[in-house]
Amino acid sequence: MQLQFLFAQPGRTAGRCIAALLRAATLVGAAVLIPGCGGEEEGGDDGKSVSFARQDAFPSTYSITQSRPVLIQGATLLTGTGEQLDNTDLLLEEGKVAGIGENLKAPKGALVVDGKGKWVTPGIIDVHSHLGNYPAPAIESSQDGNEMTAPNTAQVWAEHSVWTQDPQFALALAGGVTTLQILPGSANLFGGRSVTLKNVPGRRVQDMKFPGAPYGVKMACGENPKRVYGGKGTLPSTRMGNVAGYRSAWIAASNYKKKWDNYREKGGDQPDRDLQLETLAGVLNGEILVHNHCYRGEEMAVMMDIAEEFDFDISTFHHAVEAYKVADLLAENNVCAAMWADWWGFKHEAFDMTEANIAIVDQAEACAMIHSDDAVGIQHLNQEVAKAMASGQRAGFDIQPRDAVKWMTLNPARALGVDELTGSLEKGKMADVVVWSGNPFSVYSHADQVFIDGELMYDRSDRSRQPHSDFELGILNAEGERL
Repeated sequence: MQLQFLFAQPGRTAGRCIAALLRAATLVGAAVLIPGCGGEEEGGDDGKSVSFARQDAFPSTYSITQSRPVLIQGATLLTGTGEQLDNTDLLLEEGKVAGIGENLKAPKGALVVDGKGKWVTPGIIDVHSHLGNYPAPAIESSQDGNEMTAPNTAQVWAEHSVWTQDPQFALALAGGVTTLQILPGSANLFGGRSVTLKNVPGRRVQDMKFPGAPYGVKMACGENPKRVYGGKGTLPSTRMGNVAGYRSAWIAASNYKKKWDNYREKGGDQPDRDLQLETLAGVLNGEILVHNHCYRGEEMAVMMDIAEEFDFDISTFHHAVEAYKVADLLAENNVCAAMWADWWGFKHEAFDMTEANIAIVDQAEACAMIHSDDAVGIQHLNQEVAKAMASGQRAGFDIQPRDAVKWMTLNPARALGVDELTGSLEKGKMADVVVWSGNPFSVYSHADQVFIDGELMYDRSDRSRQPHSDFELGILNAEGERL
């Protein structure tokens, strides 16, 4: 199964364009043209159209061959849409969720999974990962996540540092992670582009790229940029310097976008390309999503004001230790918050924490989710959600597994702009599915099987379905056991 996307001229808002792209993604094995939603390289009828996102520069080659249908029988389903369905069957066909109900008939040749006593969820989605950019083993020569050469490095793309043989991808898969966003680090005001990957083995990063997923741009507030650059005698060295740096960059991007708009409308000499401004102009065009490292509540409010000033949207605040202080503003501005369950206090801006943070943001009807930012944490995000759910219950909120599951599935999909494709168990969506040995929010449960687009990618009981990278050759024998 392979999806391919072509893009016409940039649309004005991310919501309209991304929704159109995702609706088109239901077409299999076809090229899809969405008028008004991101541009061709130099093509178009007028010969001058351009996409600032440059989706076709390093195109996704992701493809999974469908071997057979799958029927999971009699399990407890957490759909990600607020439902818990007991003793229910789930049918996967042609890479999609094909049926949900009781006593479904297994198609000919189907893999039948006995789900009695087991729980099923959508695949886990981590919106904040550095796998591949900070791979194992963690040695200096392979640390490629932070381009700490200027406060604004929006021109770099995280995918160009991803080492696909990082053995941590397989460990995340064993924890139920089917999709993850790889971000640049947070040393800079603008760290560069992110990329969304399917958690499958790939010879090159394009083999892992989630088809049609929009790019993101990593921004960072607070301590990190001013700490990195404050001692170098350059802006920023203060939080007000941070904000001045953001605004100056957006002014430059607005002018760059205006040049290209005039060129498309009036013709003349084609403007010179600028990779840095191209990424930021893609945000202004609604093609690229903003993912903003930001801890403190008042800084999140400032960033939302900057977004209003320059007429762009913020997808998600990451880390967001003080999101509970501005939960109403997040809901009002349709901004998500990606948070930890109980990781705090490791620097000054991370001290004013409550373990009910995720629950409070959720109860304010804002988009709340778990994230890892850690190669170990990504392996047990279900347990992190369990901790956050329990903290919310202690704070007096009636949060059940059917509610909390969306913190690791549907809401992260929304933050990445792919919620019309994945993140919930709904007919027609990608068959990204985890079969758990029990309640996924029990410390005793583990992922028994993980399906990506309907294909069994991990099976706890079958070593042949436990991927290992080429880098591990010589460490493992033919059966996958350590030598």
